[in-house]
Amino acid sequence: MIKFYTPLGKVCMTGDFFAGLVSAAAQNCYGVAGMATSSRAENVKSLVLGSDFPEKGVRVTEEDGQLAIELHIKVTYGVNIAAIVRSITHKVRYAVEDATALKVRRINVCVDDIV
Repeated sequence: MIKFYTPLGKVCMTGDFFAGLVSAAAQNCYGVAGMATSSRAENVKSLVLGSDFPEKGVRVTEEDGQLAIELHIKVTYGVNIAAIVRSITHKVRYAVEDATALKVRRINVCVDDIV
């Protein structure tokens, strides 16, 4: 849960909200075939819940009032990976900062598979 204060009071946002927001922004980028699991726990979760769940391949943490985002993706064969990663970082940063008014410190994109 990420908490921040506004002149009107305290705002709390869950990790699931950020995971869904980041995942939707990343999956809408050209060349992204899907999200990849980043740990064994996510592998088990994908077996139980099915292949897609909102927080699959996304980890959002807070560092000094700013967000650090880690993405694990699958890309389509034959596309420029560097261009895809730049597109994802710009789109995710814009989506998160526009929706929440929080600053994004860094976005790490890990390409785990080529489909």
